[in-house]
Formats: sequence, structure tokens, C-alpha cells
Amino acid sequence: MSAHASRSAWALGFLAAAVLAADQWSKHAVENLTATGSVRTLIPGLLNLVHTSNPGVAFGIFADADSPWRAPLLIAFAVAVIGLIVWLLVTGRAGGWLGQCGMALILGGAAGNVLDRVLRRSVTDFIDFHVGAYHWYTFNLADSAIAVGAALVVLELLRDWRHPSHERA
Repeated sequence: MSAHASRSAWALGFLAAAVLAADQWSKHAVENLTATGSVRTLIPGLLNLVHTSNPGVAFGIFADADSPWRAPLLIAFAVAVIGLIVWLLVTGRAGGWLGQCGMALILGGAAGNVLDRVLRRSVTDFIDFHVGAYHWYTFNLADSAIAVGAALVVLELLRDWRHPSHERA
């Protein structure tokens, strides 16, 4: 591995670890400083801080499923995704710098949410974005990192698709 590749690997590892740390710190703060179900308005008509627990996946999918297999299956799936992302990053198959940063963000976010599932069998969510009475699903920093990471991967794919001769950064 070249010195440049080694520095890049460390930077990507640091990015994923920073996302994981920020996510766990924020969830710890919400869990210890607010009551479950509490709502605090941060920006009226736009943003609330709430304390919820989601035993399902994104958008509350499977949250109402009352199966003893729900948590173990979700954990196994997340661990498989984490393994795939690590493999893509380690083998250099995660694309150019934009795609690699996106994958590192997804990795850190996925690790944060799977850690919640392992420790609590659910994920702590607390960001309630809304426009007036129209609320988006409550989410957390890990979910935000996953969404931004996915957007970066898509941006790189679109950039490469529009400019096939464009050399990756």
C-alpha cells in the first residue's frame, strides 16, 4: 500500500469513527437528558428534539413486528452490510474519493445504529424535522450520515456516468 493510499485509508477510518462517536454521544445525551416521548421545540415550525426508540428500521418499517427474530435479523443484516462496505473500502472498490467518503459515512452510521440494536434492541431517534404539521420520520445522526453518504455515492456515480472519460479523484 502506498503512503497516499495509507493516508486515505486512515482518513476514511477516522471519518467513519467520528460519525460513530458523534452518533453515540448524541444518543447518550438524549437518553440521559430527556424523558422518552419528550418534545422540545428548537426551531418553531421546522425542528424539534424528541426522544423516541425505534425497534424497526428506517421509517419505522418492522417497528410493529412482534417477532423474537426481528432484532437478531436486523443486526445480522447490518453486520453483513458493514462487512461489505469495509471490503469495498479495503480493496479499493468503493470508487473515487467522493464515493469512498460516502461509504465511510455510511459505515459510521450503520455501525452506530447496529451498536444501538446490540445494546438496546432498538435505535434511539431524536431529530424531528417538519414543515408546519407535516413531519418527516424521526431520525438520528447515524441516519443523517447514511443519507449524506448515499448521496455522495450517487453523485459520484452520476458524475462518472455523465463523463465516462473523467478520471476519478
